[in-house]
Amino acid sequence: MSIGFFDSGIGGLSVLREALTLMPHENYIYFADSVNAPYGTKTKEEVKALTFNAVRFLNERGIKALVIACNTATSAAVKALRQVYDFPVIGMEPAVKPAVEKTKDAGKRVLVLATSLTLKEEKFQSLVAKFDSRHIVDMLPAPRLVEFAESFTFSGPEVDSYINEILPADIEKYGTLVLGCTHFPLFKDALKKALPSGIDIIDGNRGTVNYLYEVLMGSGLLNKSDIKGRIEFYKSGIKVEDDETLRKYEMIIHTSG
Repeated sequence: MSIGFFDSGIGGLSVLREALTLMPHENYIYFADSVNAPYGTKTKEEVKALTFNAVRFLNERGIKALVIACNTATSAAVKALRQVYDFPVIGMEPAVKPAVEKTKDAGKRVLVLATSLTLKEEKFQSLVAKFDSRHIVDMLPAPRLVEFAESFTFSGPEVDSYINEILPADIEKYGTLVLGCTHFPLFKDALKKALPSGIDIIDGNRGTVNYLYEVLMGSGLLNKSDIKGRIEFYKSGIKVEDDETLRKYEMIIHTSG
């Protein structure tokens, strides 16, 4: 059986590449709901409905575990999904805890970059309330980065201009930038170029995959084969078979994050 990966688009490929590094012998089914992207500007009800449609599709193909490789979809639907399906459902969580721990003694603040829906959802607000006792976490929506990613535009003048436009004028007061959307690690080079030296950039991808590994191991679901696994890609329910799109997907999952 395969591990299902779901995202509103291609951002979850940044999580999948972590999984391929840790668990290369697993089989994966990746569902990018690119026809309906972006999710971050939709209502919670719309995101929840789209997520359930995608997971229903993946379930019909026989998955043993599911990674909701999308912070927005996790916020909107992960709790309800766990009530419906028996297989492990792994969600994303912005790396607020490690960011606060890393930054709190340095006299700096934490900036969380995410979609508007993720930032205003109760799940994220509860996460901040739990770990940000010193109130050093600020939030910044960056919806156009998702749009750029879905057009495979990860660098260039337009991307640079947008990043410089949205970054706070007092960016030097931050010690850590948290990438709270799985599309955003695809812009690490562009972000590094715009940020002052000394600001750490972190995301929750590796932690999510480490947790997936632990769950599979603990449930006896880890593939013990030494044969390299396969990956199937679907775009909003249609199997991706054209060489150009597959080449772009492969480029992302084999590029160091």
